[in-house]
Amino acid sequence: MEGAFNFFFLFCLCLLLLPYPISSLPLCTDLGAPFSPQKPLTFCPYSGNVCCDSAKDLQLQKQYEAMNISDTACASTVKSILCATCDPFSAELYTAGSRSRPVPVLCNSTGSAGSSSKQATASYCSSVWDTCQDISIKNSPFAPSLQGAGTPQNSTSSTLTDLWQSKSDFCDSFGGSSGDNSLCFEGKPISLNKSETLPAPKGMCLEKVGNGAYLNMVAHPDGSNRAFFSNQPGKIWLAKVPEQGSGESLELDESSPFVDLTDQIHFDTSFGMMGMAFHPNFAQNGRFFASFNCDKVSNPGCSARCACNSDVGCDPSKLPSSSGADAPCQYHMVVAEYSANGTASDPSQAETAKPTEVRRIFTIGLPSSTSHGGQVLFSPADKYMYIMTGDGGLKGEGHNFAQNKNSLLGKVMRIDVDNLPTESNADLWGNYSIPRDNPYSKDKEAQPEIWAEGLRNPWRCSFDVERPSYFVCADTGQDQYEEVDIITKGGNYGWPAYEGPLLYDSKQSTTKNNTVDVINPIFPVVGYSHSDVNKKEGSAAISGGYFYRSTTDPCMYGSYVYADLYAGNVWTAAETPINSGNFSATSIPFSCAKDSPMNCSTVPNSRLAALGYIFSFGEDNNKDVYILTSTGVYRIVQPSRCDFTCSKEVKTSSPPNTPPSSSNGHHTSIQYLFSKLSLISISLLLAFSL
Repeated sequence: MEGAFNFFFLFCLCLLLLPYPISSLPLCTDLGAPFSPQKPLTFCPYSGNVCCDSAKDLQLQKQYEAMNISDTACASTVKSILCATCDPFSAELYTAGSRSRPVPVLCNSTGSAGSSSKQATASYCSSVWDTCQDISIKNSPFAPSLQGAGTPQNSTSSTLTDLWQSKSDFCDSFGGSSGDNSLCFEGKPISLNKSETLPAPKGMCLEKVGNGAYLNMVAHPDGSNRAFFSNQPGKIWLAKVPEQGSGESLELDESSPFVDLTDQIHFDTSFGMMGMAFHPNFAQNGRFFASFNCDKVSNPGCSARCACNSDVGCDPSKLPSSSGADAPCQYHMVVAEYSANGTASDPSQAETAKPTEVRRIFTIGLPSSTSHGGQVLFSPADKYMYIMTGDGGLKGEGHNFAQNKNSLLGKVMRIDVDNLPTESNADLWGNYSIPRDNPYSKDKEAQPEIWAEGLRNPWRCSFDVERPSYFVCADTGQDQYEEVDIITKGGNYGWPAYEGPLLYDSKQSTTKNNTVDVINPIFPVVGYSHSDVNKKEGSAAISGGYFYRSTTDPCMYGSYVYADLYAGNVWTAAETPINSGNFSATSIPFSCAKDSPMNCSTVPNSRLAALGYIFSFGEDNNKDVYILTSTGVYRIVQPSRCDFTCSKEVKTSSPPNTPPSSSNGHHTSIQYLFSKLSLISISLLLAFSL
């Protein structure tokens, strides 16, 4: 008995040590998106977008037939369980992409370990036991396997009572409940509760907390009420974030940056520092990263292989003059590592960092001056670095970089910066290694860094802090459409065959490797046509945001917030039903709180007259969301402060009645500030209009 208990304990421990749980977004066990198979499945009862092709369907049929189950009811039950791997939600059912779980999580009414068999009687797991407990199954998938292979170690027939001491033990191991962020299998394809929807908020209330024009905001990794801000010329500041309702603004001294990298960065129109990321363990190791552009003509250290090369059928010497360079691949995209070590007793206390580059993580020569992305961020789940690149900007040139797996342009890359390359993979584009589960890590015909492809110019991506599988990127359109995509492993988002859900009218949409049938594009979850917004300068360009997870405005909770750079429109996208991956967007009215710490006059129930151009979004450690604009930093606050109605809001005492001010001891002069804002605004306008 003691040996059986130890065996059972180790088996349960193996299940507990499986990778992090993925929330209920439609994903396959390899974390790729469900797809439409070229041939319909004949064995498994699934249709539409599924996680099995005809070859997998045949494999499951042969596995089922080899089990030689004599009882019809048990055979039908086992078949449905085997076919669950084809379910669009199989990643959730098989514990977040682990192939080691032999069967999906079976719905158990109790949803907790240690439940009595009497309590579990009504559950599907209990029904499986009752139906199959005395039926012989060859190569039973219900056999405990310490090897994690998903099948038993021998081919003998066995019953459930041979393998498990009781129904309770069986359901403790294979059972689970359907909760807010989890699903379980009950013998049929997953169907979500369509009554679980997110109503659109009535309006969004903002307060202005800073004057600076920043492209990036990153919460301090130590969890404190501090955040880093960076601008396009190349400075990073560390600021103290005021509490909600305090009536205070950001404590940020423009004259004293955390680090100044401007002498390493080429800043002009669409160039500059485009992204920054702090290592998840920054508070202990002091590592942080900047993504920027350099000019090899003026900076000898700016050197790397050109993205236009023989591997992708591109000749650098023939790059068009419209590329904006005096020499082929004159400008580069760089991701470099820096350190805050040695500037304080420990990195968490550091208020300055060394501007000396520790190592060059990634470098690539750019074929033009536009559409080169540049954001970097770490996943809160797998801790790997994700790098976003644009398609190279050579409109109509036929190079098709975004669809070429030998090119790193128009991609989301995923790399490991904690393990430096070995001699076997020293031909990479910098100092990093390739995660083994990258979709093309073993494909000699593709760049192993690629996580997803078919993007034009991703401008601001984020992970949902509560559901890491929701990795969302806004992709800037060309002529007609701006889109929001959920990025999945190996996903192809269509460009340039498609611009959002629309066929893109160019010669590239008919090239050999870019047909609709070949790329099987994943269409955006939401987006908008250029004709649907009031454009400035005749243009439109999306700025991606965040899933709102703060309790400050409970009516916005769970909605994805994003905006347009030029038009100033802000949208919230609600998932309907929740966890389905299906979204509907609503243009949301917004206004500025009358008691805002800094002046931000508004047009009631419309866009902020003083908001200017929306560059980006940010999120602090309290999960409050910020809008980074050409006129300053704005934070979403309680809707009642703008007289918006939210039935879920718990009213608190009014914030201090601090008179609005345009500067304080932590800010630079108004004259300097506005000159800087004008320069950056013009730069970004030119960048996005090209």
